[in-house]
Amino acid sequence: MNSDIKNDKTLEILLESMSIISKVTMGFVTVTDKDGYRIKTVDSEGKEIVELRGVFYRLACEAAFENKPKYGMSQIENGVEAWSIPVGEYVLCASNYERVKTYRELKNSLTESLPVIAKVVGGEAVLFDKGGTRIASFDSDGNESKAYLGNVSEAAKEAMTSQMPVIGDSNYIMGASAVRIPINKEFGFGFNNDDTMKKNQKLLSEVKKHQNAKYNFEDIIGESMEMRRAKEVAKLSAKSISSVLIIGETGTGKELFAQSIHNESNRKDQPFVAINCAAIPPNLMESSFFGYEKGSFTGAVKEGQQGVFEQANGGTLFLDEISEMQIDLQSKLLRVLQEREVKRIGGKTNIPLDIRIIAATNKDMDKLIKENKFRLDLYYRLNVIDIPIQPLRRIKDDIPLIVRNQIRRMNQSFGKFIQGIDDEALELLVNYKWPGNVRELVNVIEKAFNMSGNSRYITKEHLPSRFHSINISLSSDRTSLCEIMQEYEKRVITDILAKNNGSKIKTAEKLNISTTTLWRRIKELGISENEYIRE
Repeated sequence: MNSDIKNDKTLEILLESMSIISKVTMGFVTVTDKDGYRIKTVDSEGKEIVELRGVFYRLACEAAFENKPKYGMSQIENGVEAWSIPVGEYVLCASNYERVKTYRELKNSLTESLPVIAKVVGGEAVLFDKGGTRIASFDSDGNESKAYLGNVSEAAKEAMTSQMPVIGDSNYIMGASAVRIPINKEFGFGFNNDDTMKKNQKLLSEVKKHQNAKYNFEDIIGESMEMRRAKEVAKLSAKSISSVLIIGETGTGKELFAQSIHNESNRKDQPFVAINCAAIPPNLMESSFFGYEKGSFTGAVKEGQQGVFEQANGGTLFLDEISEMQIDLQSKLLRVLQEREVKRIGGKTNIPLDIRIIAATNKDMDKLIKENKFRLDLYYRLNVIDIPIQPLRRIKDDIPLIVRNQIRRMNQSFGKFIQGIDDEALELLVNYKWPGNVRELVNVIEKAFNMSGNSRYITKEHLPSRFHSINISLSSDRTSLCEIMQEYEKRVITDILAKNNGSKIKTAEKLNISTTTLWRRIKELGISENEYIRE
């Protein structure tokens, strides 16, 4: 009798504890009799699942029979863990059903999101299990990628073991980056920028494929003292094999000089390879410069790939924007220049080089050296012969020559016949500051061609809007206030006469003066019809 009361009290305590245990374990909790038949089962919220009353629970029966705790799998849901503990005449059982259910829902949700993630990051998005094995993958086009399913990623395995994100290189594309993030102890996900790097590599290959030196010194227009001196030094350097450093602002024509030096040298029949150090992604720089052997990394081109040193072997390598090169790569470049040989990534043999280096920069190299952003020893190696190119604003005498040359060339390109540029428009161009230098000037002339219609001359009206305000920069030979005011007045009247096709009446109305006054000022200022009448 006492035993029955004790057992009933035990059952009461067990039943009262079920809701607490279910919330802690995030799963079903069951109390069975010693034969394994369910007395009561509740879900993770403590609500009874009535339809399970009286259902046999094998794991509970085994625990009662052996009189010891048992671990196993749930009978209700595959993959759910369960345990059973005998307590007197009863067995207390619990599972992690809700936790597994939550994990599964999260896993399914994440799997459905992989195509979107892949599109956003520009590469693959993958799901991996606790061992780092790839179990799902989508590319940036939203298509399922099955090529590497079942492969084990050591980085993903590390992430799952440490339960910490791992950031590193992609397993499949040289230069690409990848992130692996554990979600729980059962699975994690990762993504990379493989597709973006593939596109960069393809673009880089196309750029290299079509490079050649097509310009000569005859294509460099300018007769100012500074330009003549730059061309003289460049022509002398063409006879040498020493390295050349061309220094000049963006748009001054540094590559034009580099190509001209190559075509003037005895290497003119050999390769000319130009590479912009500022345009290459940092993680592609080393492979672009030194190349790599086949099999040197997963996803490498089957036959390996030449770097720019090999491509330019026997000829000239032009390193544009050399100041943008990473400091660690600078030391490797210095070693190549010193040893005159290069070794591919993953390679075992050194490849002898016969190569001419021409570098260019638009930065203050002395400042970069002081800031430890550029190696002094590399600077000395590159700067054997230096060619400074002046910005256009300092060689204004060359602007008319450049303009007329561009008009001639564009007449051929556009199939038009523009005779030239009028004095007013040319003066505006000469007095402009030209932050984009010759490149900007060529762009302005091309725009003027598009705006010129059937005109025989380029005029102020054909120039971009930034030239439309009246230019009041005055000649340096005007010294008195009276002369300055007269010159300004002359320009105003001439400009408005030109806009009104020489009409004195319309011009006087615009200036709010009488026609008589206008005629008098035209005579006093010496304004001729040639200055405001366009053919």
